[in-house]
Amino acid sequence: MPIDARYMLRALQLAKNGLGATAPNPMVGAVIVYGNKIIGEGYTSPYGGPHAEVNAINAVKDRSLLSQSILYVTLEPCSHFGKTPPCADLIVKHKIPNVVIGTLDPHEKVMGKGVARLRDSGCTVTVGVLEEACREHHKRFLTFHQKKRPYIILKWAETLDGFIAPSPNKRNAKPQPYWISNKFSRQLVHKWRSEEQAILVGTHTVLADNPKLDVRAWFGRPTVRVILDRHLKIQGKYHILDPDTKTIIITEVKDTVKRLKDIDYEVIDFSEHVPQQICQVLYKHHVTSVIIEGGGKTLQSFITANLWDEARVFIGPNTFGEGIRAPSLMANKVSRREIGSDYLNLYMND
Repeated sequence: MPIDARYMLRALQLAKNGLGATAPNPMVGAVIVYGNKIIGEGYTSPYGGPHAEVNAINAVKDRSLLSQSILYVTLEPCSHFGKTPPCADLIVKHKIPNVVIGTLDPHEKVMGKGVARLRDSGCTVTVGVLEEACREHHKRFLTFHQKKRPYIILKWAETLDGFIAPSPNKRNAKPQPYWISNKFSRQLVHKWRSEEQAILVGTHTVLADNPKLDVRAWFGRPTVRVILDRHLKIQGKYHILDPDTKTIIITEVKDTVKRLKDIDYEVIDFSEHVPQQICQVLYKHHVTSVIIEGGGKTLQSFITANLWDEARVFIGPNTFGEGIRAPSLMANKVSRREIGSDYLNLYMND
């Protein structure tokens, strides 16, 4: 492996430490090399904190070496003031002569301006080292800024005979949780939630299951809850109405009488192009990634609209005989793995 690729790979490893904490900022990794030896490393702090380049520079004990070093960074250094000052200016200030970048930043305030700032200062800049891997790593951030929507992950569990829930008659006759996946799969879902910015479900999922939509079986900050409630049927002691976690309710009801304090309400037209309008709402709220967990109608609407990037589908060992059918997904399966008694299939939307 070429030497530049080796150090960029290390930057990518570091960058993954920011998963679930940096959004809506990208999770960047940075490595500083002097004389073929790493003298500083860093990754993006939780949102509002220092960027990867700042943390890497701060990790260097002898700052005099920076003027003879190479900085490897997975994404183009920013060139604008946000929560923090521009990283490009900091690199110039420390006279780092060589910068190797994985991929360019599509943010409208950057888009090559970081590279231009560095080159104008006399810095030698190389772009595109392990670019495909860097773009894969930054897929959430890139999707948000290039497609003006969040990175969309579909998730559901289905039985061997293709159902995601039992029939209402069965549920009413014997009220109880009807788990399809095992406890290990369910814990994995909580890990996934901690990695993404939002979770989205429909009205019937809330009314039938009263989910908390939290990360109690894992670690991480609370995830934004997005609920489709066309007629504002969700009233009373439902977990998703707990104001301690940011919740966005998407409805068509304009009357504010039923609205609760500390919950964000967004009004859309449910008669057409609902997935597209949902994406517009999430973009407005700076949500860079979302897991859509149900129900079947909601999942299918995004599939039909071809608005999805990944689908993660658990297959449990049990059968229902009848019930609510799993979504129909015509896509190539990328991988399949066992999780105890379950199988997990991964699909990518090419």
